[in-house]
Amino acid sequence: MDQEGSFSGRELQPDLIPARMLNEYVYCPRLAYMMWVQGEFVHSADTVEGAIRHQRVDRESGNLPDAGSGVEKIHARSVSLSSSRLGITAKIDLVEGGAEGMFPVDYKKGKRPHVAAGAYDPERVQVCVQGLLLREHGYSSECGFLYFISSKERIKVLFDEDLIALSLASAAGMREMAKMDRPPDPLEDSPKCARCSLLGICLPDEVRFLNHLTGSPRPVSPAAETGFPLYVQSPRAYLRKDGDVIIIEEKKEKIAEARIGEISQIVVFGSTAVTTPVIHECFRRHIPVTYLSYGGWFLGHTIGTGHKNVETRTNQYRASFDPKTCLRLARGWVAAKIANCRTLLRRNWKEKEVFEDDAQDLSRQFRHDIQQAARAGEIEVLLGVEGNSARRYFQHFEQMLIPGSTGVGGFQFDNRNRRPPKDPVNAMLSFAYAMLTREWTIALSAVGLDPYRGFYHQMRFGRPALALDMMEPFRPLLADSVVITAINNREVTGADFIQTAVGCNLTTGGRKRFIATFERRMAQEVTHPIFKYRISYRRLLEVQSRLLCRFLSGEIPRYPNFITR
Repeated sequence: MDQEGSFSGRELQPDLIPARMLNEYVYCPRLAYMMWVQGEFVHSADTVEGAIRHQRVDRESGNLPDAGSGVEKIHARSVSLSSSRLGITAKIDLVEGGAEGMFPVDYKKGKRPHVAAGAYDPERVQVCVQGLLLREHGYSSECGFLYFISSKERIKVLFDEDLIALSLASAAGMREMAKMDRPPDPLEDSPKCARCSLLGICLPDEVRFLNHLTGSPRPVSPAAETGFPLYVQSPRAYLRKDGDVIIIEEKKEKIAEARIGEISQIVVFGSTAVTTPVIHECFRRHIPVTYLSYGGWFLGHTIGTGHKNVETRTNQYRASFDPKTCLRLARGWVAAKIANCRTLLRRNWKEKEVFEDDAQDLSRQFRHDIQQAARAGEIEVLLGVEGNSARRYFQHFEQMLIPGSTGVGGFQFDNRNRRPPKDPVNAMLSFAYAMLTREWTIALSAVGLDPYRGFYHQMRFGRPALALDMMEPFRPLLADSVVITAINNREVTGADFIQTAVGCNLTTGGRKRFIATFERRMAQEVTHPIFKYRISYRRLLEVQSRLLCRFLSGEIPRYPNFITR
């Protein structure tokens, strides 16, 4: 564990607790657990501003003289101290004093709060343990200071018996908390949550709601999207870095550029070359780089060192060997998929008068499939239910395409085929499923889950089984609907395909327009049927991934599937 780093794993207990983590523990134990034990961290506007304002004090300046050296004046920045006896480490922003004593000074970005103690307990505990560390190294330290940058005020914090007792008790409490199998319960309806940078990871209201502990959740969701995917299709493209800009060249001529800060992920097709500096910068900024074959088949992605939270993967692996848990999750995914397929048909059926005649019987059949899926006693039975429902669904798929788009001169769809797809509609379906698999693989990796260890799909080498599991309810919503939109809006036409004796595939231009349709769908906001707040589909994948983590850790009693209305 590095000095101010995080710790993962209960078996290897941490040696030293960072002072800043004691601040988080007093503020919110669940936040401290996620940051220190699980290695979770996301920048917010507050943390970025704090980092900028700390730049000066973070530069090491001066050294502490030996205790008792009699130096009259000491002024040292960014001083690192540790104590094995206390089990605490700290990087002190500023140490001042002299022969009469040493005073730690901790910088805070905000304004001084007008409270009786001069500051809140989390900040007072943090500066107190810094003073205790100075004492451990032989210095006299009876008080410290909190400097609030926005109001330019310095507040004195006296290290009295009560504050020292609180600080030591907090350290002991955090050490015991690190042994827990899962995070502490979330705060209840706390105003602290609104500005917390880990709000979209913690999901406090959602967790309490699913445990029937509160009313409707507040409209909280993961941090806002700050970038957009960069797609590079040309196999002759070359991506290099120039400062904070990625330059895209072809035959040594610049054809496009994109600011790294505006990119959420990079997607390259075929033999597109990506330089090492670009990949390194993506690692530093946690930007995934995904690789697809020229035909759009998902090959893999790079994510740097990956997520630090091994506990999440331990829970996943343990549950994946439990047949009851696997069946429980699988039944929910398949039932949700069938329900969403039924809804998509109802919404998009073009010949309404025919639909009214067939609706009752078709709806009854789908309802029967959902009931069978919910009651299935074995995975093999569930596979049969899903297969029958899928055949019924694709038998009516053509009814969702506008008249004139099918038949002669249009798109003909008789049945679902693949590997390779034989016709344009199947080619688009296969490409959309590959795109969705990529999105789920990225989302699952980002939250610490292993996308290759699933519960329903059979696990094979190189197969992202969990990504395929999680995407089941979203196939009709994020893949089939994109195909329907692309055809019905004439965004893709018959001229956008290459047909051979082997199969059918999109041309470069057709793929570009189809990707645009897919991205619009991913950015579309929907109302969550359980939590009732608005959220984009791409952010929804992250929420569902984190809810699966909460279920696997035992924080919530069931995994809530997304079923649209």
